[in-house]
Amino acid sequence: MAEHESLEFGKADFVLLDNVSMEEFMANLKLRFEKGRIYTYIGEVVVSVNPYRAMNIYGRDTVEQYKGRELYERPPHLFAIADAAYKAMKRRNKDTCIVISGESGAGKTEASKYIMQYIAAITNPNQRAEVERVKNMLLKSNCVLEAFGNAKTNRNDNSSRFGKYMDINFDFKGDPIGGHISNYLLEKKCVNLDFICFFFLFFLYLLTQLLRGAPDSLLRSLHIQKDPAAYNYIKVGGHIKVVHSVKNTQTYSESSHLTSVKLSLQGNLTFGVDGDVTLIENTKLVSVLRELLSTKEENVEKALLYRTVATGRDVIEKQHTEQEASYGRDALAKAMYERLFCWIVGRINDIIEVKNYDARVHGKNTVIGVLDIYGFEIFQNNSFEQFCINYCNEKLQQLFIQLVLKQEQEEYQREGIPWKHIDYFNNQIIVDLVEQQHKGIFSVLDEACMNVGKVTDEVFLQGLNGKLAKHAHYTSRKLSPTDKNLEFDRDFRIRHYAGDVVYSVVGFIDKNKDTLFQDFKRLLYNSSNTVLKAMWPEGKLSITEVTKRPLTAATLFKNSMISLVENLACKEPYYVRCIKPNDVKSPLLFEIERCRHQVEYLGLLENVRVRRAGFAYRQTYPRFLQRYKMISEFTWPNHDLPSDREAVKKLMQGCGFDHDAAYGKTKVFIRTPRTLFSLEEQRAEMVQRIVLFLQKVWRGTIARMRYRRMRAALVILQAYRRYKVKSYIREVNRRFKNVRSMKDYGRHVKWPTPPKVLRKFEEALRSIHSRWWAWTLIKGLSPEETLQVRAKVACLEALKGQRADLGLQRAWEGNYLKRDSPDTAASFTLVSSELQRKDKFMRVLFSSNVRKINRFHKAEDRAVLITDRHLYKMDPLKQYKPMKSIPLYNVTGLSVSPGKDQLVVFHTKDSRDLVVCLQGMVPANESRIGELVGTLLGHFKSAQSSHEPECSFNLSYEFFGKAGINFASDRRSGEKHGYRLHA
Repeated sequence: MAEHESLEFGKADFVLLDNVSMEEFMANLKLRFEKGRIYTYIGEVVVSVNPYRAMNIYGRDTVEQYKGRELYERPPHLFAIADAAYKAMKRRNKDTCIVISGESGAGKTEASKYIMQYIAAITNPNQRAEVERVKNMLLKSNCVLEAFGNAKTNRNDNSSRFGKYMDINFDFKGDPIGGHISNYLLEKKCVNLDFICFFFLFFLYLLTQLLRGAPDSLLRSLHIQKDPAAYNYIKVGGHIKVVHSVKNTQTYSESSHLTSVKLSLQGNLTFGVDGDVTLIENTKLVSVLRELLSTKEENVEKALLYRTVATGRDVIEKQHTEQEASYGRDALAKAMYERLFCWIVGRINDIIEVKNYDARVHGKNTVIGVLDIYGFEIFQNNSFEQFCINYCNEKLQQLFIQLVLKQEQEEYQREGIPWKHIDYFNNQIIVDLVEQQHKGIFSVLDEACMNVGKVTDEVFLQGLNGKLAKHAHYTSRKLSPTDKNLEFDRDFRIRHYAGDVVYSVVGFIDKNKDTLFQDFKRLLYNSSNTVLKAMWPEGKLSITEVTKRPLTAATLFKNSMISLVENLACKEPYYVRCIKPNDVKSPLLFEIERCRHQVEYLGLLENVRVRRAGFAYRQTYPRFLQRYKMISEFTWPNHDLPSDREAVKKLMQGCGFDHDAAYGKTKVFIRTPRTLFSLEEQRAEMVQRIVLFLQKVWRGTIARMRYRRMRAALVILQAYRRYKVKSYIREVNRRFKNVRSMKDYGRHVKWPTPPKVLRKFEEALRSIHSRWWAWTLIKGLSPEETLQVRAKVACLEALKGQRADLGLQRAWEGNYLKRDSPDTAASFTLVSSELQRKDKFMRVLFSSNVRKINRFHKAEDRAVLITDRHLYKMDPLKQYKPMKSIPLYNVTGLSVSPGKDQLVVFHTKDSRDLVVCLQGMVPANESRIGELVGTLLGHFKSAQSSHEPECSFNLSYEFFGKAGINFASDRRSGEKHGYRLHA
């Protein structure tokens, strides 16, 4: 049952009462009202008590608490019943309706607003623009209809003077896509067209909030004064009857939409008599009226003062008496009010109706209906409107009895479920009293209206007395002469389900007939205003044309009620029963007797008894299995038991709910909502597991499909790559097939562009080819040429990119003293031969004239001879006499500059560096630095000596342990550096 409320607030569900009695029912209702709990359950019926104050229980946080919850998961609330109706519609694809009933002032209209607000709030999580438009139209249409159809009564400040049934259409996803509004019996007794000049624009003015804020120029153009007191028909006895709703302080921004106006029976347009002629006293209003009705002034005056009557082919204009003119004026006011209201409803329906919906494409269009209709009324003077309103409530009560009480008991008997019969009042007898053919009150009223000659309300009452004299629920003063509460020839009493009501027959005949003269219909049909013209289509009929008698107001209303009940009966109903706690609109006062009377006529106590004796839920076996079969292993996915009944029984036993269920012939019955809630919980859990299983299977299928596609793509890719590799290899083979016979051994051959996967392979191939090409070139060289090639390679490795001219393009002679100084060549040859004999060197590596710089920074001409064992410094002026001999193994490095100079520094182990500058070259601009570096490096590499000099760029040197200066600097970067060969 209802949870999450402490017992200090009473029982949240009347079904939980210890004893089902009126005293306990009222005590629980009073306690909850005083504790601020205005909603209470009777099973799935919500009992609502008007709090007469604003309550913070309708916000977004409250919506989230009830969204998607089962009915009994949260405390009683309108949102719970609205969510239940929405879920039933969405889950079972079935139309539902919410019937809101109760007397005037019980809060039915507010309840319908909150229900629509909730339905709008829980739909469409994606907030699509079209759905939002429909929601806003559905909600805002309430304001428009209230502005025109509500009024102050002595029981309610904002009473609905019309009945409204709204269908909200939903698509298969549960999003609202449109709606339709039906209105019933707009009460017109509060309207009188004393002067249409104000009436017709008054409501439009009210609707657009002009009454309190329009500029004077606009008011003048509309012929409207800002002060409502200037108009007789909106004041009674000198008092203005403009009353704002209870929510006025909160919603005055919508002031015109929520304002009810009581129009008086007095008018500004009056008539007088001059002899036998009836005249309009305030003729200026006729011209204003002509302008507002967009017609001719003479036609307006003629319609007000004359009536055109056709007798055969003759047409007669009959002048009205003063009384007849006033009667016609009043009838026109009421008719315009009614048709304007119906036109507004039609316009709203045009906007909110479902458009471009194809059930074959979009699925079934489901509906939630919300009925907000006038409540049962008992006034001091009850006329035709109250009679129709109370008849409507009788029909709705009969529907409630049939659906909730009578059908409940009959279904148990039909299904063979043990049941204790509960007595209840069946008000079908009262419904028949009103609507039965030939005997009902409506039939007697219609017969009286169709009689020829002068028909009065007294004649109608006599007809009632004649046909209903023996009816237990009807009486009059003639039938009960001693009952002084009834007036002779005026009153009759109906014993309704809600209590006895005395009706006055005064005005029944006039209100039932179509009392508007045809002249007014033709006048308005011929208006140049297209809206007015569309409201009066029958005005196009010729004066002499014979037509059928129009249906009376009673017959139209009876037909609409029958249609409404049939519409509700085909939907799954949910009920909100509204109770008015007091007549003074106090948020603190709870009148026991006042509320007891409403509880009695609403049949709430009988509802509790039926609920206590019956079952909360019932469903046919196939539909039950369809929803819950996944819970049991015996029924999922399909059962093999003898029948669906046995399968459902097995399912309930497996879940441990067999004690709370009964099994009928075609349906399973579940006693408590908690069991149904537990079934829903288990189903939700299993649905989640089933969804996960389906997702797993589907994802596996998708993965296998992707794997097959990827594998196929990989096979294609591998084949393509093999093709590209083979194509590349074939192309390389084709291009380099004859390189052995080529003059440059394929050096000029352009390599084909390889695929990305073979780029490293191409690099390897290029390296192999380069090595083969180099080996092919050097394998035919002499030993001397081989040494020279190695020296050049060593030079290139050490100095590539560091000096502009390395002398690689010329042949390296090595021993240049003989060529550069032919005059002294003989002396050099003699000295070198003597040194070879003495030091046993094998060959001369390098020789050249140099300019030597000593430790005192003085330059002297010298010669350098480098053999494979020593470095000799010679004096060329003394027949190349050796001045210094440095073993090569003492040479630790060689430094050169990056410029064009020929400066060389030989670094030694004893730090006595030799600094020279090559000179005397023939030709003069020949660079020999590269040859010197390459020859030394080549020598050490060919000798495979571990003592191999290293190249650097530091040109610093030392003499006898003392640091020297830097000889050169890189002019590009400004850094002092050179080449240094380190051992």
